Amino acid sequence: MPAPKELDPSASLAALYGAKLRKLRLRAGLTQRQLGAEVPIAHSRVAQFELGNEVPPEDVDAKLDKILGADGDLTDLWGHIHRTPFPDWASKFMEYESKAVGMHKYVAASVPGLLQTAAYAREVLHRGQPWCTYGEIEAKVTARMKRQSLLRKQRPPLLWVVLDEAVIRRSVGGGAVMREQLAVVVEAAKAPFIEIQVLPFSAGGHSAMGGSLTVLSFENRPDVAYLEAGHSGELVEDRAMVARHSYRYDLVHAQALSPEASTALIQQAMEEFGV
Repeated sequence: MPAPKELDPSASLAALYGAKLRKLRLRAGLTQRQLGAEVPIAHSRVAQFELGNEVPPEDVDAKLDKILGADGDLTDLWGHIHRTPFPDWASKFMEYESKAVGMHKYVAASVPGLLQTAAYAREVLHRGQPWCTYGEIEAKVTARMKRQSLLRKQRPPLLWVVLDEAVIRRSVGGGAVMREQLAVVVEAAKAPFIEIQVLPFSAGGHSAMGGSLTVLSFENRPDVAYLEAGHSGELVEDRAMVARHSYRYDLVHAQALSPEASTALIQQAMEEFGV
């Protein structure tokens, strides 16, 4: 039997939860399969919890805490994870984002968070995380709006965004929300440090079809890339891989409409959403 994978509790709150779970399970003399049978859940999910790749639902956490005699320790840690506005995989990216001098983004499904209105962000978060309470959604909206202060710095980062046409066509929150959101995008494009382009449906297949892509540049360190899809993200720091993702972005950029033509298409979409 292979040795269990070594855990790093300092990597994230989810990793800390997983390390605590494994320690309690071993103390109880249970295998992952035996613990899963008592919950009951598949033993593979126990493994994912312990590796920090997944955080259990609230009811499963409560059962794990009781079965392992954690006296509320697991439940307390679970609560701390869910009170954090941003998941661990996004927090490190945002730390880099705050230090970047340049950002190149291709977004596949929604307006990037740095340009979202509160109403649009609220709808995106509610639809994407339907299990969250009203209070949790509002906390996430507040945190997202706070991030936008990056663009109000004395020396804001250069921001170049390529929006998939689906972003400006899909109605999120209804016509009024979309008109307001697209108007904000058009206004943002007037800033000297922001460029907005649209990748039209007519461009067909392209190099970033797997999900959204961001490349961050810095004054005194190498670029990093960030890949995002649904409820997961990957920060890429290996220079060779970052160069490949930068190349993918360049190809998308080359297929996109010019900034002027993009603005015209966004304004057309605004009109089609009505009043």
